Amino acid sequence: MKRYLALFVFLSTTFGFAQAKLVFDKRFVQCEDKWVAFQADSTGSHTVGFIYIDAQAGLTLNYEGSFTIDENGTFHLKKKESNSAMKVRLKPNNVYVSLIPEEKLTELGLNVIPDWLKFYKENENTVERQYRWGYMYNAWGECEKALEFLNKAYLLNPKYKGLKVELAYSYNCMKNYSKAIELLTLTLHEEPATAYIVKELIFAQAQSGDAQKAENTYTHYLPIITDTTYKAENAFNILQGYYFKKDLKNFQRWLVDSDLKSDKRLLPYVERMVANLKE
Repeated sequence: MKRYLALFVFLSTTFGFAQAKLVFDKRFVQCEDKWVAFQADSTGSHTVGFIYIDAQAGLTLNYEGSFTIDENGTFHLKKKESNSAMKVRLKPNNVYVSLIPEEKLTELGLNVIPDWLKFYKENENTVERQYRWGYMYNAWGECEKALEFLNKAYLLNPKYKGLKVELAYSYNCMKNYSKAIELLTLTLHEEPATAYIVKELIFAQAQSGDAQKAENTYTHYLPIITDTTYKAENAFNILQGYYFKKDLKNFQRWLVDSDLKSDKRLLPYVERMVANLKE
């Protein structure tokens, strides 16, 4: 019995040591310019690749091959059969990968920064590039990361078209509504109003507790902006603002004025708010 127990402890320790260097806790969008490993397949082999951003294709994996881990915890690379580059466009999702520690990259014979990456870093310090990267990270829901790029862009050219509203989007995402309102108000003094700018302003005002001001913004710009893409969303955000304040009178008034009950997409959420206010 002791012999089997000792063998089990030995195997557990060995396996644990082999896997200890890999922690699968990162999403693709958290791994820009990093080597990553995917979970092992049924043979114990891990796919390995380098994640970077292509200005046109977005988040991309440069596939390098696969590797296994022996009983001593050593990584062994099996390079891809083709010498040509193999690139896979990645969609931000909830697949988790592991960053590969630098000492293990040496073991695998991989450079920490691949030589070919320099071609994707051209114009890296331009406002256009910083804005584009910030825009992409916002689209992926990584607003804090987006701010890193957008703030750099702002230092380069604070009047770059669309920059302030993209910054405001980041701040709204992070619930810093006062900063978003400040930027959007400034934008409306510098640029023609767009549906996107007004949408972000209404959201920030409603979420910050000033639903009446959000309604005033909505009413003011309704006849000015012909793009109605965000009309229902704006009306809903104002209704939600009154809901959060438990302002039943204005909630009921705006529900009628905005005709939100006719929007089938938003109706379930509207009905839920109505039911909660009646309780």
